[in-house]
Amino acid sequence: MYRILTVRDTVRVPPGRFGEPLDEVVVDILRKTYEGITDKDIGVVLAITGVKEIGTGKIVMGDGASYHDVTLEALTYRPELHEVILGEVVEIVEFGAFVRLGPIDGLIHVSQVTDDFVGYDKKKGSLYGKETKRALKEGDKVRARIVTVSMRRGVAGAAGAAGKIGLTMRQPGLGKLEWIEEARKAAKEAKA
Repeated sequence: MYRILTVRDTVRVPPGRFGEPLDEVVVDILRKTYEGITDKDIGVVLAITGVKEIGTGKIVMGDGASYHDVTLEALTYRPELHEVILGEVVEIVEFGAFVRLGPIDGLIHVSQVTDDFVGYDKKKGSLYGKETKRALKEGDKVRARIVTVSMRRGVAGAAGAAGKIGLTMRQPGLGKLEWIEEARKAAKEAKA
């Protein structure tokens, strides 16, 4: 779920930047400090959207920098348990499919792709149902539900920094978008 959070922090402005406009320096330091960081409580910080307040600077003995208390707004994304997401398959591997949820990726394990027995075709780069012959490949759009969330602190993009997001498509209304449409049409025809 995307959120705008209001955060209070103290920003250290180094003496070499005293000649620059304070608001620009503070925003630049905050962006370099926070953007791309993952935290287990707030999720991934996508952007610093604004600074509401910059306090009067204080100088600490032995350090020539000025310290300013600031109130800032940050756009964050934190996956929520049971949240239904729309995503794109970005990689198929023997044990499942990685789906882009926006700023992070989640994994649909082969056991959670469909009720059918799922095989892996390395040459085609796809997962397929043995009985239904339905295939899931890179670039496919899917609807899935988040079933596990394990966030860690780190830098987004670093290996495993965002943590692990587990997804399922084995529930009604979930799956590859084409499969969902086929099921909807079949249900409509069955009623008629």
